[in-house]
Amino acid sequence: MKMVNWGIIGPGNIAANFAQGLAESGSAELVAISSRNAARRDAFAEKFGVSGARRFGQCRDLLALDHVQAVYVATPHPFHAEIAVAAMRAGKHVLVEKPMGLVRGEVVAMTEVARQQDVFLMEGWMYRCHPQMARLGELIRAGEIGKLRHIRASFGFASTFDAVSRLDDPALGGGAILDVGIYPVSFARFVAGQALKADFADPIETASLGLLGAAGADESAHALLRFDQGIVAECATSIRVQMENTAELTGTRGRIFLANPWVPGRNAGPSDAVIEVTTGDTTRHETLSDPRILFAHEADYVSRAILAGKRQAESPAPSWNDSIGNATVIDAWRASLGYALPGETPAGIRQIPGLMPLGLPQIPRIPISGLKGEISTLIMGCDNRDTLAEGAIVWDAWWEAGGNGFDTGFVYGAGRHEEVLGQWMAARGVSKQAQVIVKGAHSPYCLPDVIRVQLQISLERLQIERAPIYILHRDNPDVPVGEFVDALNALRDEGLIGAIGGSNWSAGRFAEANAYANANNLQPLTILNNNLSLAVMEKPVWPGCVTSNTAETLAFLRDSDTAHLSWSSQARGFFLAPGERSELPDDTAPDTCFASAANQEREARATALAREMGVHPHNIATAWVLGQSFPSLALIGPRSPGEIASTLPALSLALSGSDLRWLNLEADSR
Repeated sequence: MKMVNWGIIGPGNIAANFAQGLAESGSAELVAISSRNAARRDAFAEKFGVSGARRFGQCRDLLALDHVQAVYVATPHPFHAEIAVAAMRAGKHVLVEKPMGLVRGEVVAMTEVARQQDVFLMEGWMYRCHPQMARLGELIRAGEIGKLRHIRASFGFASTFDAVSRLDDPALGGGAILDVGIYPVSFARFVAGQALKADFADPIETASLGLLGAAGADESAHALLRFDQGIVAECATSIRVQMENTAELTGTRGRIFLANPWVPGRNAGPSDAVIEVTTGDTTRHETLSDPRILFAHEADYVSRAILAGKRQAESPAPSWNDSIGNATVIDAWRASLGYALPGETPAGIRQIPGLMPLGLPQIPRIPISGLKGEISTLIMGCDNRDTLAEGAIVWDAWWEAGGNGFDTGFVYGAGRHEEVLGQWMAARGVSKQAQVIVKGAHSPYCLPDVIRVQLQISLERLQIERAPIYILHRDNPDVPVGEFVDALNALRDEGLIGAIGGSNWSAGRFAEANAYANANNLQPLTILNNNLSLAVMEKPVWPGCVTSNTAETLAFLRDSDTAHLSWSSQARGFFLAPGERSELPDDTAPDTCFASAANQEREARATALAREMGVHPHNIATAWVLGQSFPSLALIGPRSPGEIASTLPALSLALSGSDLRWLNLEADSR
């Protein structure tokens, strides 16, 4: 049969197990290795028969080999994402040792790169490729022990503390959770999924306890996971205490016990596994035998999947969404213990090259009255990144794509979102180049005398001295408009803000404010920040929200040449297929706020035009916003580099005036 040619990056102990697995798989061959340690590289190569010409000190040299079709990444945890992304951009299929990424955002970005490059990607859960897991799933789905109620799983061993070791050093992703605690979590999620007739399940509640070592990484930790239908899992892990390293499932009719779920036949065959099933007074033992080592199952599974043209694993092996869900639980587990990885702190912020595909258009920039410099026509919404690590992944890609506009708000995340953005800007040294839109005076505190206090707090959070753009987050018609204009101009005269505007203001109130400014020789409002999307907002997304997609407001914008910054410019995902939409609360979901017969017709027309232009309907919707005859900027809220990349094709579309009118139902034909 055909063979897959493999390269290994990071030839350590785990890699040696995988190399032996390749030799025993019957579908793969090891042809190249990479390590910066020459002695380790040569010793590994001699043991597994890799020629001197295929031994590399730099992984980029291995990735340049056309002969290598797939790569196994077995470096320390912090380098998994960077190397895996580089390998996929080089066109290689990738198996990356667990954890796939240090945080959930890295895992999401890696799966996006795999999709963009059309390559296979899997997280290296070797035990999930062993036949015991498929059989376990069969037993649970068949109701062998009734309805599953409880899962207990542990993985821990005793080691001696060493502050600079892989196990204890946070800089190397140390700690019990990331090393072996992820096994019980992945097991519990798989098993709960089988009970719920799915490939995996995500917990609806997580509680945990743990002990941090002197270096800051966790030494022992326990987590309780609650799943749907009353399923509860206990997960335990340690790098200081030898644990049972077993798994037990309890149902309404019996129990299943696995004495060695994680590493049957790891270093030498046979990789036999025994499943003990007890129902009533009867206990039976099912033995699954194989002469090969455990890693041979993984090596063979991945190689055969690649040969079959698959791009991700099928259950019981981990799919992309399974790995994303596992990372989500691990992040929450670590966070509850107060264990922050280097990439989650300003001093250790990471950057992963290659998350954005090549060949996409750069985001253009335009001037706005009252603003120093120019701002990107697409604006990054910063109301959904709670941690620096998650934010940096998105904002690094945004900056790479030419985006320099960032939208914030005093109330976002109770201030956390401003703080995280400020940490990123300071760490990247772009605080003076970024065009930050700061918003304040949200209801019920939409009062002139509140603006200064909130602005000072926002500037401190953002670590900047001046807000390039300041926008009132709401209007308060009970306050004379001149009082707002006076307050904003006082701050502008002090050099604390630049361009000014109003969010969720009516066109009439906006015009009244500028009439007052002109009459009193003051800086007028130059930015109206309402909703504007191809789909008309039928129900306000939040109380007090205003749409600009009315004939009156659109005419005002055209006649006054006022800049418009649209929030929910893509109608909260209305133009995406249901399976592609981000999960949103029911009361603010696109079908709640934008559903109407007229919007369905707009969506149908956008779909037809997208098919004609070779893009997606949401690209047409974004191009409609950007293509208005007044300065029009679109606020978007991507949660990953891939979501940024999916938006950028809109920048290459030149919609005509007749296209714009037809899409908005202002004409029956183009």
